[in-house]
Amino acid sequence: MSEPTDPLIRKRSVTLAGHRTSLSLEAEFWDALKAAARVEGLSLNALIGRIDQGRSGNLSSAVRIYLLRRAQGYGADGGRD
Repeated sequence: MSEPTDPLIRKRSVTLAGHRTSLSLEAEFWDALKAAARVEGLSLNALIGRIDQGRSGNLSSAVRIYLLRRAQGYGADGGRD
């Protein structure tokens, strides 16, 4: 597996369902994810875990899609807020 070469991408370790995994996101997405976790009243790991449970593809992509839908006014379930 190759490492991201973009200096704006940050790789961080998270714990999901008791297992450590890494997640690579641009700094802006990390900031948005932290803000979403604060608003939801969840830890960062808990929010990522929630996103992980509903995904069908890559975790990094699932996080980006979650944040995009959130910014567009869609809830975690895909429906409009």
